[in-house]
Parts: sequence; structure tokens; C-alpha cells
Amino acid sequence: MTQIPILSGVFASTLPEFRASFPVNMVPVAMDTGINKGYLRPADGIVSVATGPGTDRGGILWNGTHYRLMGNSLVSVTSTITTLAACPGTTRGQFDYGFDYLGIVSNTDFYLYNGTTLTQVTDADLGPVIDVIWIDGFYMLTDGEFLIVTDLNDPFAINPLKYGSSEADPDPVIALLKLRNEAIAVNRHTIEFFDNIGGNLFPFQRIEGAQIQKGAVGINACCIFEEAVAFLGGGRNENVSVYLGVNAQTLKIGTDEIDTILAEYTDAELAATIVEMRTDSEHRFLCVHLPDRTLVYDAAVSAALQTQVWHVLTTAIVGFAEYQARNFILSNGEWYCGYGDKVGRLVRNISTHWSEKVRWEIGTTIVYNEGKGALFHELELCALTGSVALGDTAYISSSYSVDGMAWSADRVINAGTTGQRGKRLVWFQQGMMRNWRIQRFRGDSDSHLAIARLEARLEPLAF
Repeated sequence: MTQIPILSGVFASTLPEFRASFPVNMVPVAMDTGINKGYLRPADGIVSVATGPGTDRGGILWNGTHYRLMGNSLVSVTSTITTLAACPGTTRGQFDYGFDYLGIVSNTDFYLYNGTTLTQVTDADLGPVIDVIWIDGFYMLTDGEFLIVTDLNDPFAINPLKYGSSEADPDPVIALLKLRNEAIAVNRHTIEFFDNIGGNLFPFQRIEGAQIQKGAVGINACCIFEEAVAFLGGGRNENVSVYLGVNAQTLKIGTDEIDTILAEYTDAELAATIVEMRTDSEHRFLCVHLPDRTLVYDAAVSAALQTQVWHVLTTAIVGFAEYQARNFILSNGEWYCGYGDKVGRLVRNISTHWSEKVRWEIGTTIVYNEGKGALFHELELCALTGSVALGDTAYISSSYSVDGMAWSADRVINAGTTGQRGKRLVWFQQGMMRNWRIQRFRGDSDSHLAIARLEARLEPLAF
């Protein structure tokens, strides 16, 4: 029997060039099972928690309470959603908190919430703002041009003499972040780090040696991940990709395939991208939410396997569609998300999204026999079966391509029923190849299984 790698695959385009195919709604796991050095498990399912008063616009956990903006309201989330105050807006909100207040930017207005009352900061010296962080007792805000701090003793007061700027490059300020108690101005083509030096005027000074010569494409296209600034963007005259940056150094984690996918979107679509992190036991995910899918980088598995490991999440039964979970918040040991007017929770025991089936797909690298060809007598997926929902019967299919573009008809097999844990997933008489071949496997949420290995029984041909 011949083992065929399954953690990532290959296909071809018309350019011509080989391209990488990532697992869809299947998550690579780095673990030596004895069968293989890694395996694929189903991506988390999404179950509904409650419906809110409007479209979800992000959230935060503060003092043990899960807060979100939904529609024109600030709400708290438990097993139900409670409306706390009016907070008008249509765009994603920005949050950070200090000791006494939760700071919120909604539709260019700045609010402070003390746990009981939400109050808008109306100081005449504060204009429209787009982002906020809390650092060293200050709320730092930006309007896209200046860096603004509130008064140290009164967060509702703004001193016009305490305006600063990010001036290493004349690009606009896109967002604010904080790392190791340093303020970070994320600009379109640069990233600058600031340290608190005190004084009577703007108390922060740029750290000259820490500047990064790349920036982010949008306000939500960056976050703190792996003790670094993760961002979707690039420098001047550079294509957009995914980077980690800290202390003047950048690490490109976007592969050639990631760059190719990103090049398919318009500048406006990329500017609206949300980049956020999520941890999950053995995983450290960086999620790049695009209009029709979410690209997920796993730092832990990438380190274990010594290669950049990505997978794709999508809420679709055919093709790709927007992944219907974002704005992740960890509360009471569980990950919550929002989509539309719903708040949901991520779970492992099912893989449906909001009770709807979604597809999964995995591909292989090229099977090649030095140009001699081979007969495929048998294919077997070594998998953990038997986790099908009670009363359902699962099916999965296999197809192949000999040019990376056109695919054979799907061959469907029964993947077992509930408790059928000894079910073997085998395809017989799978044809032949004259040169090389790629295999593909597909299923849906009914076939809720983990896949450890693909074995092929081949008979070499002597041409």
C-alpha cells in the first residue's frame, strides 16, 4: 500500500501553473497517532445562542461580562441578550477598556461605559474618531490623521495640545493596537510603535528603531497575534499578503496560494476584511474573513510541521460563501461569535452552521510513478467514523484528475451510521493513470469524521 499525503493538495490553473488546495471545513492537527504525523478533523460547528436587536458589530469581554454592539444597541450576552443602552452605528465597533470604563468607538463617535451608564464624549476638541486603545491610564484615539489622548484624570476631557501624529510616512493612520505596553499606529504603508515618555504635551514618542515598512489595508485588517502585529496588507508598490510584524521585522505567513486568492478581490473588498485571532486547545488560529470564505492560518500546527499550514472555512454546501461566524469572544471557556442578528457558540460535536449543513473537501498532492503510470485497485481513508447524527446516514465521495483541472465523476460510498466506529472507507477499482493523478474527497456535515491517512493499492504499469 502507498500512502498519499492529505493535509494539503494540489490543482492546476489555465495560466499554466500548479496551485495549492487547502482543506475546506477540515482542520489540520499535528499529532502522531501512529497512523500518521497529523490528521484532519471537522471544523467547529455553530449553534445559535440568541437573537439580538440588530446586526452584530463586534464585542469584548470586560469584568467577566460579554458585551456586543448589535444594531443601534449595546447589549450583554449570556444565554439571552439584554439591551443595555442605545449606541447608534452601522459599522463594526472598536473596543478597549481601562480600570473604570469600557471605551467604544461607534460610527466615529466615542463612548465610555461604566457598567451602568453609556455616555458619549462630547468635548469640542474631539472630532470624528475611528479607533481606540487604553494605555497607561489614557484612552488613545485616532481620526485617521492624528493620535489623540484623553486627560489622565478625566477620560471625558480632551486637550488640543495633546495631539500627536504618526509622521514617518504621509500615509493615513488605519488602526490602533497595543503590545507590551507600547502604542502601535497601524498605517496604510507603515507601522509605528510609541512609548510613553510623559511630559505636559503629547506623552508618547515614536520608537525609531521599531518602525515596520508595511501597513494594513483596513481598520479591521490587523490584530495582535503570537506577540506580534498580524495584518493583511503590504508596503508601497507591493501586493497584499498576510504578515506578522514586530520590532522592525516582518514574517510573511501568506503563501503563494494565499497571495493568489487575495489578488482576486478588489481593494474595497480587502479594506473591509476582518482579521482576528482565536485559540483552541492545540491550535492558534489567525482568521482572515473575506467576502466568500475565511482563510485560517494555524501558528501552532505550522510550527510543529515546519511549514505554513492554512485551511478554509465557508458556510456553503456547494462552492464558497461567506463564513457565518466572526467577532469571536471567549467567555466562560467557550467561544462566541456573531452573524447578522444572531449570536452563536462554536462546538466540536457537530459541524453544521446555524443548523444548516455545510460541505467539506480535501485534496491530495500529485501521485506520480516516474511517468510509468499505475492501476488504482483500491483507495482507503483511515478515519474515525461513527459520529453521524442519530438517524442519519452519511456519504462521502471521491473523484480524480489527471490534469489538475478536469475531474472525474464522483464515486460515492456510505460513511456509516451512529456508533459504527469500525466502518472502513474504501473505494475499489479506481481506474488508472498514465502519468500523474490527483485525488479529491468531499462530504458534508452528516459525515462528521476525522481522517488520519489515505492508502492506495497500486499496480505499476510498465510502458
